[in-house]
Amino acid sequence: MSRIQNILNKAERDGTVRRMHSVGDPVAAAGLAPLDGAATTAAPPSLVNRDSGVRAATAGTVATPARVIAAGPIDSRLVVAQPVESPTAEQYRALRTRIVHADTGGPVNVLLVTSPGRGEGKTLTAANLALTMAQEYQQRICIVDGDLRTPHIHRLFGLPEAPGLADVLAGRAALEEALVTVDDYHITVLPAGAAGAHPAELLGTVTMRRLLDTLRSQFDRIVIDAPSTAPLADVGILTPLVDSVVLVVRAGVTSKPAIHDAINSIDQAKLLGVVLNEAA
Repeated sequence: MSRIQNILNKAERDGTVRRMHSVGDPVAAAGLAPLDGAATTAAPPSLVNRDSGVRAATAGTVATPARVIAAGPIDSRLVVAQPVESPTAEQYRALRTRIVHADTGGPVNVLLVTSPGRGEGKTLTAANLALTMAQEYQQRICIVDGDLRTPHIHRLFGLPEAPGLADVLAGRAALEEALVTVDDYHITVLPAGAAGAHPAELLGTVTMRRLLDTLRSQFDRIVIDAPSTAPLADVGILTPLVDSVVLVVRAGVTSKPAIHDAINSIDQAKLLGVVLNEAA
């Protein structure tokens, strides 16, 4: 069987059922299917719906973000952050463990999360994964909203959208002004910011590469919520800058051709696996 055939067959079987859950409905287990076909469980809910240098800390130092806040109301779909333990939260932790210990031949310090299209659960997967990583002992975690066209991360954490990534890349803000540490959850958020008309051009700048290099020096792991693979060029621009990519697909919604197209658009050496969301 091919490297991805198991996950494609599973998606195809579930596609005959066409289960459509609204936001807030219970979700079933999903799987991270590495390229060797093995699987583990997770349960991410779906989410409907010339360059200047980066002004930041010198490489090798840890800078404290200018804004440190106590946790306000955060989205209830961030199940890992809820006070009551749930099977869903445990499945996210299992997914975290699978990703952290994946045998990629290199580090998985910068992880990009994407999907073939919208509404497949990538943003909630990215946010909950980042929160589980932040719960590890003495781990410094940053989640970056790289979806400059339809940002959601700031809403999940109850934060203002700007200043953020786009503002830093455009030279309107310093990195330390855009980073927000949510103290109660030991996680730092870089919102999307105000992107303007040409977000792909911002992501493709030398400044973006320098920004990620700076974040690497400040954090143990960085999770990037990226746009979907189609029809945009953003993921292709970001992939060379990250260590690994996880693709989130939704059982009964994402078509088999869409999964094939998404996988073919990602550097195979960096594709860590596929998370099958809302699988029975």
